[in-house]
Amino acid sequence: MNNDNDPIAMEAQSEPSKNAQSLQTLASGPLSSSLSSLASSSRTLPSNQDFHFFNNFDDFRLPIDRIAKTSDSLLQFIGSSSKTWDPNNAIHFPNNIDSITDDEAYRWLVDMNDDILEQFDVSVDEFQEKEEKTGRLFGSDPDNNGFKLVQGKKKKKGDSGLMSDSVCESLSTKEGGSSNSYSGAKVKKGALTMVTTGKAKVPFHVPTIRKPQEEYNILVNNSNQPFEHVWLQRSEDGLRFVHPLEKLSVMDFVDKDIANLEPIRPPSIESTPFKLVEEVKDLKELAAKLRNVDEFAVDLEHNQYRSFQGLTCLMQISTRTEDFIVDTLKLRIHIGPYLREVFKDPMKKKVMHGSDKDILWLQRDFGIYLCNLFDTGQASRVLKLERNSLEHLLQHYCGVTANKEYQNADWRVRPLPDEMLRYAREDTHYLLYIYDLMRIKLLSMPKEPIHFDAPLVEVYKRSSDVCMQLYEKELLMENSYLHIYGLQGAGFNAEQLAIVAALCEWRDIIARAEDESTGYVLPNKVLLEIAKQMPVTASKLRRLLKSKHPYVERDIGTVVSIIRQSMQNSVVFEAAAQQLRMGRLLNASGEHVAVNEGAEALPPETPTDSKIAIDTTEIIDGGMWGPDKRTAHPASTQHRAELLKIGSSISGLDMVKNQTRLSFEPDIMLMSARERESITISGLSGEANAWPVISPSAKIVSY
Repeated sequence: MNNDNDPIAMEAQSEPSKNAQSLQTLASGPLSSSLSSLASSSRTLPSNQDFHFFNNFDDFRLPIDRIAKTSDSLLQFIGSSSKTWDPNNAIHFPNNIDSITDDEAYRWLVDMNDDILEQFDVSVDEFQEKEEKTGRLFGSDPDNNGFKLVQGKKKKKGDSGLMSDSVCESLSTKEGGSSNSYSGAKVKKGALTMVTTGKAKVPFHVPTIRKPQEEYNILVNNSNQPFEHVWLQRSEDGLRFVHPLEKLSVMDFVDKDIANLEPIRPPSIESTPFKLVEEVKDLKELAAKLRNVDEFAVDLEHNQYRSFQGLTCLMQISTRTEDFIVDTLKLRIHIGPYLREVFKDPMKKKVMHGSDKDILWLQRDFGIYLCNLFDTGQASRVLKLERNSLEHLLQHYCGVTANKEYQNADWRVRPLPDEMLRYAREDTHYLLYIYDLMRIKLLSMPKEPIHFDAPLVEVYKRSSDVCMQLYEKELLMENSYLHIYGLQGAGFNAEQLAIVAALCEWRDIIARAEDESTGYVLPNKVLLEIAKQMPVTASKLRRLLKSKHPYVERDIGTVVSIIRQSMQNSVVFEAAAQQLRMGRLLNASGEHVAVNEGAEALPPETPTDSKIAIDTTEIIDGGMWGPDKRTAHPASTQHRAELLKIGSSISGLDMVKNQTRLSFEPDIMLMSARERESITISGLSGEANAWPVISPSAKIVSY
C-alpha cells in the first residue's frame, strides 16, 4: 500500500523538531496573547440570571450563538484530529448535543475529561521513563541535569543559584577519577545541584543513588515489635532495661581542679591531620587512639527519608590533634565492636552538641550507650546564651562562620564531596575548644536560686539525662492514624476517617517491609488529600497525585481497593469522627476540655507526624520534631498516649477495635530463595534488631 499521499502517514513521518518548533510558535505567538486577552475580557460577561436577561435581546443573543457554534465546530475538529489523538480514540460529540439534559452533558464531559487526563498521565509516565533511560532528569535543563527542590516559601526570580563546580568536580575526581558513583550506582553530576537562595546546596534526597541497605547488605528489624536493647541488662523485675549510667554518679564526671584551666585553641582545619575511616583496619587504629586520650568530640550525620527507622551515615570524631570521619554505612557492623567500650568508658569525656537524637541513633544502629557526656547545647542553655545552635557557638567562641548549606544534605551520597567532608569536620573540630571556654564560664557563674546545683554540675546532670534516654521503635497502634499532622483540623467524616486509618496502616506495612519512611511511601499531605477526595478509580487517584510516589503507583489497584473497602466499613468510625469534630469546635471557641480526670487538652495542630525537617518542607511522616528543629525521632508510646488527649477522650473509643483492618501477608511462593531463607533465620544471629527486610508480594487480609 502506498502511503505517500496519506496525510496521517505524512504526519507520522514529520520531523520531531518541526513539531517542537510549531508548539513553541503556538505558545509564544498571537494565539497565546489572544487567549490571555479573552480570559481577561470574559470576566465582564454577565452570568447566571443576568445572562438569561441579556439573552432576550438580539444584540447579545446572536453573537453568543455564533460564538457557541464556532466553539462546537472547533471542539469537534480537535476531538477528531488524528494528530491530537490516536485515530482509534478520537472524541465524538453526542449527535443530540442540543437536546440532551444538563446532567447527561455533565456526565459526558466528566468521562471525556477522565479519558483525556488518563491519556496525559500515561504519556507523562512514558516520557519520564525515556528521560530516565537517557540519563536526563524530567524537567531539567539539558545543560544542567540538576535535582531541584522547592522548599518553604517560593523564591523570587534571581534568588536561585547552583552548587559550585568544585563540588561536582570533587565527586567526579575522587576514587581515581571515576564517574560519579555510589559503589556502582550512577549519580548524575548535576544531581547534587539545587536551585535555592543563591548558595551552593546539596538536596536532601538524591534519587539516583542506590540505597545503602542494598549496597552494604544492612540488616534491620522493622517489625511492629518494641526495640530490644540487647547490649543492656534488665532490671531485677525484668520490666525495663538498665542503662550503665544508673550505676554511676554525675559527680564522678564533674571536672576537678579546673581553676587554672587554659583553653586549647585548635589548629586550622587545613593544618589538622584528617582521616576518612572506610576500612576496618582504620577503624581499629581509631579505637586505639581514642583509648589513649581523655576526651574527644563526636557528631553524627543521619538520613531518615529513605529508611523506616533511619540510618546513621557518618560519625565525626575529633581529638585535640586529629579529625576523623567514619563511614558508618560501610562499616556499620564493625562500629559497635570497636567503639562501644570507649564510648561507655566513664573516664573519657565525650563532648557533643544537641545530642538528643545522636544518643538514640548510636543505641539503635551500633548498640553504643554513652557515659560521661558534656553537651554544649545544654551548656548554652545554662549560660543563657542568645542562641543555642552550634552555628552560634562557632561564631561566638571561635569567630568561625559555619557553612550550613549541607545541614540537610543527603548524607548517603558516596563518594562525599570535599565541601561536605569539611562541613562534617567543622561540627566537631572546634567542640573541645568551646568545651574549655564553657567550663571556665560555668565555673565563674554564681549558683541560681532555681537550681540546687552549681552551673557546671547542672550541665552534667542535663547531659546525663540526655544519655539516659533509650531508643524506642515506632509502633503502629490501632489509633495511630489520629496522630497524623493536619488530621485534627481536616473536618473529616466517618468515610474519610476510615480511609485515613486504612491508608495509614497500608503505608506503615509497606514502609516496614521495604525499609522506607512512611513519608516517602505516602506523605501525610497526600494521604489526607486522598481521604478528602475519596478517589474510587485508578485514573482518579493518579490525577490526584501531584508528584511521583513509586509505591502508590506499584500498588495502585490495592490502594483503590483499600479506599473502596474503607468507605463500606466506615460506620465504626462515626464515633471517632464525632469526637474529632467536638474537639475542633471546643478548641476553636478557646475552651479546654478535661480528659481522663482533669488532663489538659492539647492543641489540635501539635506536629507529631513528620520525621525530617527541611525548613518548611514536610518530608517524612510517623515521628516527632526533635528539639533542634532539624531532626526528628519516632514517637514514643508515652507521647502517643498523651496525644490522644485532644479535646476529648478519643483513647476510650473501644469500638474502634472492632473495625475491619487491612494487613498484608508476604506471599512465600513469590519470594526469592534469599527472602524465604531470611524468614527462617531472622532474629537468630544474636542481633535482635537486625534482620533482612522482606519485600512483600502483598495480599489483602481482613480480620
